[in-house]
Amino acid sequence: MSDCIFCKIVAGEIPSDRVGENEGAIAFRDINPEAPVHILVVPKLHSKNIIELSQNEESMSKVMELMREVTQRETNGHFKFLFNTGEEAGQTVFHSHGHILSQGAS
Repeated sequence: MSDCIFCKIVAGEIPSDRVGENEGAIAFRDINPEAPVHILVVPKLHSKNIIELSQNEESMSKVMELMREVTQRETNGHFKFLFNTGEEAGQTVFHSHGHILSQGAS
């Protein structure tokens, strides 16, 4: 989608502090962190929310694989992996993305 900020980040049109990538997803640090570790895991395939993403097993699997890889490296094993779905739930970018939130690695 040409006006989607996350599609532009995936395409490399907008810079990000990437911490991981695989065939189907990228992970980068949130520019407005809400915790010492706040990383977004974004599928490369545009989907508007986690419900839509869950309909594509391969894309969902790549997001989960990357989450596992990033949390092993960036957290102390204690973290939240959170998806906001819809405006009332706090979703502000309508490209599915999970938030890794943690106090960090010890």
